[in-house]
Amino acid sequence: MTEKFPKHEMYGITSQMRRSAISIPSNIAEGFKRYHNKEYRQFLYITLGSCAELETQVTIARELKYIETDREARLLERLDHIGRMVTNLLKKL
Repeated sequence: MTEKFPKHEMYGITSQMRRSAISIPSNIAEGFKRYHNKEYRQFLYITLGSCAELETQVTIARELKYIETDREARLLERLDHIGRMVTNLLKKL
């Protein structure tokens, strides 16, 4: 999606959104490999922070007219789903 953003945003919101999106599964994986629930929980909380960060960036991208409102809604729905899954995992640990 960020490939269509203006070139002048390459080191701005484009880069931030890509880092946030990559951070979500990366923190889940890293926390899982720590083998201790306390550390795993910490990484899952970091994951939730990355979800919130990406939600904000998606909204900013829409406000800057880089994405359409319907695309924003779909992305926010997916991020909400991911956040609920991570929250449910935290409750089970």
